Amino acid sequence: MGLPDLHDLDATALAEALRVGDVSPTEVLAATLEAAEQTGAALGAFAVLAPGLSSAQAEAAEAALVAARRDRTADVPGALPPFLGVPCPVKDLTMVAGVPMRAGSGALDPFLPAVDDGVVTLLRAAGTVLVGKTSTPELGLPCYTEPDTGPPARTPWDLARSAGGSSGGAAAAVAGRVVPVAHGSDGGGSLRIPASACGLVGLKPSRGRVSPGPSGVDGAGLATHGVLTRSVRDTAAFLDVLARPWPGDTFTGGDVAPSGTRSRELLTGADGPPRSFVAALGATVPHGSRGRTLRVGLLLDPVIAADGPVHPACAAAARTVAVLLADAGHEVVEVAPPFPAERWDAFAALWSVGALQAPVPADRERLLVPLTRWLRERGRAVTGLEHATALAGVQALAREVAAAWAGVDVVVSPTLAQPPALVGTQRLDDDPAADFAAQTAFTPWTSLYNLTGRPAISLPLGEARVEDADGTARTVPVGVMLGAAHGDDALLLCLAALLEQAAPWSDRRPPEVP
Repeated sequence: MGLPDLHDLDATALAEALRVGDVSPTEVLAATLEAAEQTGAALGAFAVLAPGLSSAQAEAAEAALVAARRDRTADVPGALPPFLGVPCPVKDLTMVAGVPMRAGSGALDPFLPAVDDGVVTLLRAAGTVLVGKTSTPELGLPCYTEPDTGPPARTPWDLARSAGGSSGGAAAAVAGRVVPVAHGSDGGGSLRIPASACGLVGLKPSRGRVSPGPSGVDGAGLATHGVLTRSVRDTAAFLDVLARPWPGDTFTGGDVAPSGTRSRELLTGADGPPRSFVAALGATVPHGSRGRTLRVGLLLDPVIAADGPVHPACAAAARTVAVLLADAGHEVVEVAPPFPAERWDAFAALWSVGALQAPVPADRERLLVPLTRWLRERGRAVTGLEHATALAGVQALAREVAAAWAGVDVVVSPTLAQPPALVGTQRLDDDPAADFAAQTAFTPWTSLYNLTGRPAISLPLGEARVEDADGTARTVPVGVMLGAAHGDDALLLCLAALLEQAAPWSDRRPPEVP
């Protein structure tokens, strides 16, 4: 198998190639580290590589595969971890034991965690090779990845443009064909934003589906872990890996047992036991609440920035998906934003207090980027009553959205209001308030799903023609987002698989990838 073929495989195909012996884990790792040092560096994808850890993991995977083939157990279901030998980096907001972590902040010295975060434990158990930590903006706060600790993360579709954030390094690594899958997290759109900018699949699971345990806590329940991939089947397979509960979870729903109304028949067989999310992809899309078809809501008006402009290509991509779903037999209706834009402003207390919770020493506060300092100052001004009111408001908002969209099974919208932004145009150090406002206009739909806990997935189903500062015209990806009721992750994945088949994207290759 040639190296270009190797880098084009998704994680599922690469795992199979490793299992049958077409390529070895050490060969895959060597090619990955070389790509990380070349393409990855050009894209600003990595905060740090971990050649020592990844080499030991690759060698152990190779020994396990050799033994399984010798013992003729390689084809026995469950005998080997599902992604044995497959490279998967971890976002630098998440602890990997023995690998330096800095959270994208020049105010924090790199430190070596003594333990793994829970999702890393699960990724290790799945057999993945943790090749390094991907870049993130400071504390994962903005929707662009331009940290003081390293170069900006760029989309391989146009090196002048941002990979998005805050999982920007992860998206750049996957879109750049350095790795087939990368861990990320999403507190306001941080998986879906870079998925749109880089032409990838990015799922924010339902609240409680992926636990932050055993060492992390949910807090306000806005953020969750996930992955960035190039195929729907990889996204489903890694949700199977990560959707596991830990003792003491605040929010439930962390295993594969279905909780969403439309997902029950996808995730249960005739006798009722839970099935995997991957198995659900092959099922027939379940009927909706009003007959044998789903009712799809098309949302084009911005939610949290009512007056913000929407690029024609972004709106057109969402309309195209609505047509594809209508052609598949589903009913499409237009829906309005489920609440007025000013309602979102009341929850700014949660974002600012969240920024304030980062353990930054007082004498190093000055080393934070202006946006982080501005958010932390706002957090200090929030009273206990204001914070409690905001938390209660989030729960009330979830009920209001459920009532407003009770007549539809799925909501389709653009992922972002604009194509990928030029690097340097979003980070506004001279005016952090304007920076924050511009971010909300750029992402007027994504945070709705974090506030309500609903699942949402961005798919690379559109494109836009843009001009760089030097007048060069390029075609860049535009994402379309599907959202559903809490617990209906399987329904979203099933629809995503249908759309992937109707409008395939696997043959698209970024021009900036060697």
